[in-house]
Amino acid sequence: MPDAGSEPLAVVVMGVSGAGKTTVGRRLAQALGVDFVEGDDLHSPEARAKMAAGHPLTDDDRRPWLDRIGARLADELARGRGVVVACSALRGAYRDRLRAAAGARLRFVHIAADPEAMRARLAARKGHFMPASLVDSQFATLEDPSGEPDVLTVPADGDLAEEIPALVAALGRVP
Repeated sequence: MPDAGSEPLAVVVMGVSGAGKTTVGRRLAQALGVDFVEGDDLHSPEARAKMAAGHPLTDDDRRPWLDRIGARLADELARGRGVVVACSALRGAYRDRLRAAAGARLRFVHIAADPEAMRARLAARKGHFMPASLVDSQFATLEDPSGEPDVLTVPADGDLAEEIPALVAALGRVP
């Protein structure tokens, strides 16, 4: 990861749908020299179908998905490897579930976004199961992670050429 002498970190790039989790996550993973995991790929077919039909997921729908993500984070760390995962992690309880699975080497990058901009992004996005109609439910579910000690925040409309190096540097300062 950032410092060759440090233990690897697991990083969850989080935020509402359309915020840019995959884009930021892929670029961050590349900059860190670690694998990237698309959390959406770990949803069950039933959960994907439910969202595609315009129905928000419940906590019961999300638990097995979060457990699959947590297991992947823990597995990579147990193998001595860092990893970056894109995962909405909207509620504090979801982040706590991931922390419990992955341990103290887990960090979050929250992509802070504006609801109107996210509606526009999702309306323009082609080939994704998440419809723009679910943006409001995403923001209603989001519990702002500001103040959580293991969370870095970046704006959804920021310049990635500046943000990615800044994130790498910030993660490199993690004890």
